Amino acid sequence: MASTVRIAMLGSGFVAGFYLQGLADVNGQQVVVNYSRSRKRAREFAERWHIPEYSTNLDAVVNRDDIDLFIIALPNEAHLPVSLMLSKAGRNQACTKPLARNRAEARQMRDAAHRSRKMHGYAETEVFAPCVVKARQTIESGGIGRVLWVRSRESHSGPHSAHFWDIEKTGGGAMNDLACHCIEAARYFHGKENPVVEVMAWGDNLVHHKKTAGEDNALLVLKFSSGGIAHCELSWTTKGGLDLRNEIHGSEGSIFTDVTRGTPISAFVSKASGYIVEKADLDFGWTRPLPEEAFAYGYQAEMKHFIECVRDGTAPRETYDDGYAVNCILDAGYESMRRKRWIRVKY
Repeated sequence: MASTVRIAMLGSGFVAGFYLQGLADVNGQQVVVNYSRSRKRAREFAERWHIPEYSTNLDAVVNRDDIDLFIIALPNEAHLPVSLMLSKAGRNQACTKPLARNRAEARQMRDAAHRSRKMHGYAETEVFAPCVVKARQTIESGGIGRVLWVRSRESHSGPHSAHFWDIEKTGGGAMNDLACHCIEAARYFHGKENPVVEVMAWGDNLVHHKKTAGEDNALLVLKFSSGGIAHCELSWTTKGGLDLRNEIHGSEGSIFTDVTRGTPISAFVSKASGYIVEKADLDFGWTRPLPEEAFAYGYQAEMKHFIECVRDGTAPRETYDDGYAVNCILDAGYESMRRKRWIRVKY
């Protein structure tokens, strides 16, 4: 393989933009083509990020022989067919979260990727965020003893794109959209050798009745085989921009991370001051701007990791196996939400 890893970015929306921000600080790569289902969006995205080519012909992009990595940054309903196409063609691929709309789709993606014998990376930013990685290193060093309880919060005032509100297209509401981050963080902190065995969930539509048939607020409790617990708080009704926090409590200490509400800068501005942070509702008054947002969230680290894995021929530390596990847990969570009881996770 050439020293430069050549990338096809499949998608031209919000998360694709974050991936390009992350890739901007990664050496040895080049995004050579952008695919979008809309020609106008493909052209505008390519122009914005200086990508030399764009296309609305997915077959043509997948069948190119000069692409080393395909990044799936498309809406949830497109993950399964696009991933299966890539696996059939024997391509390296990475897919944004959640891997699929449900356990059945995720299993098809995972199994096909395994059969292809090519790299498959699950692009879950949370476990690549620098503060989360440092927290895990502290756990591995024995700093807080045995992990007992993890509390994670992922919330904002609602999705930025209309398709996110359609649960038939996405697979669910706020829990499906946000809990994938919290679940994978909890698995990372507790250790993947301790699988989630049972879940309990609550969810309801408290505000956005006219926008979605799904839940706009949810709570999800995970019980691990070790006896440990994780508590996930998810909301599409929280004002003030993305709220992203973790607490890890162990037998000998605790760790706290706060990416968006504990930034190193605060400001009071009387006029609109431009972009503040993801999902910010206002850009004036008291604000907490987040410097190097793509770096803080983990986009840069995960992209760098996937590029290195392609170049070195190694397996990523987040694969479709992890994405499948998350979808299994989410499915159990939705069953618990309906039945109002603890549900065993089926893998």
